[in-house]
Amino acid sequence: MLEVRHLTKKYRKLIANDDLNFTVGDGEVAVLAGPNGAGKSTAIKCVAGLLRFEGSVLVCGHPNKSVQAKRDLGYIPELPAPFERLTVSEHLEFIARAYRVENWRPKARILLERMQLDGREDKLGAELSKGMQQKLSICCALLPEPRAVLLDEPLVGLDPHAIKELKTIVAELRARGCSVLLSTHILDSVREIWDRVLIMMEGGIVAERTRSSLEDAGESLEQVFFDVTERKGEADGRDSLHSA
Repeated sequence: MLEVRHLTKKYRKLIANDDLNFTVGDGEVAVLAGPNGAGKSTAIKCVAGLLRFEGSVLVCGHPNKSVQAKRDLGYIPELPAPFERLTVSEHLEFIARAYRVENWRPKARILLERMQLDGREDKLGAELSKGMQQKLSICCALLPEPRAVLLDEPLVGLDPHAIKELKTIVAELRARGCSVLLSTHILDSVREIWDRVLIMMEGGIVAERTRSSLEDAGESLEQVFFDVTERKGEADGRDSLHSA
């Protein structure tokens, strides 16, 4: 489970995340959706422990910067950053040793095959295309079999096979009881896999819906997203006029 309470991230006077509160349960896929600049990636990085912030984040009951939380958490960044002088197989061995993954080679081989990186084990990180770097990042994040996974715009730059495979993997993570938090500004990319959506604008969560609540109301994710974001934009515009 991921528990985020009063998460606030400021860059001097700019509030990138404004008092975020949400929970991602075991076996649930939650989506941070919003336009570019809404604060999704900043929130993901805060949850991952990469940025300082106010508030608290618990990963399976442990503070997100604790060793146990880091063992339980997998993180797939928007921009992959492999070690340039390590090969594909050396990346996976590094992760396996760091996380003390037992019998890791068969697990790594399966992941490489699913991401179509088999046969490229000896390629250096610097030799990989951006898409292959993203695939390697996915393999590294999943090798320790985390209990919670963060994916920041994970489908950008992937080929159709990898997109299909990653969606299948997300469904498998959910079935395994993993908590999955995924950010995107492309709603079509998560149509089949989401359980809860958190719509963000200007650093805050402006609406939250579950798949079941939308189905019961006969609404679509796209309809709710545009209704909420356009209504929020119009309200902000009126506030600006009144204060002028």
